[in-house]
Amino acid sequence: QVRLVESGGGLVQPGGSLRLSCAASGRIYSIDDMGWYRQAPGKQRELVATITSGGGTNYADSVKGRFTISRDNAKNTTYLHMKLLKPEDTADYYCDAYITSLILTTYHYWGQGTQVTVSS
Repeated sequence: QVRLVESGGGLVQPGGSLRLSCAASGRIYSIDDMGWYRQAPGKQRELVATITSGGGTNYADSVKGRFTISRDNAKNTTYLHMKLLKPEDTADYYCDAYITSLILTTYHYWGQGTQVTVSS
């Protein structure tokens, strides 16, 4: 069984910083692209950032220059470093990953989400 578990969310003041983590566990052979999405109340889920297995990154325009995605392949973990947070960054943040298991089948997995609230 493969799982993605996020952590690091919470309440932060505008202008503050947070670091989200997403760790994959289970019978993993390899992990391809990993990413972060967010969903604010009443809105559709939207892409925040993605990172390839080789470290190539892609960001939503709304977070460029403020958020940084990274990954530690040895730990099967991706991180989202968020700075200069704004109230409009408030959302549930989800990580996703394309993971190949030990039986060499590849599936798209989602984490359970972690809440980020930016408010004074």
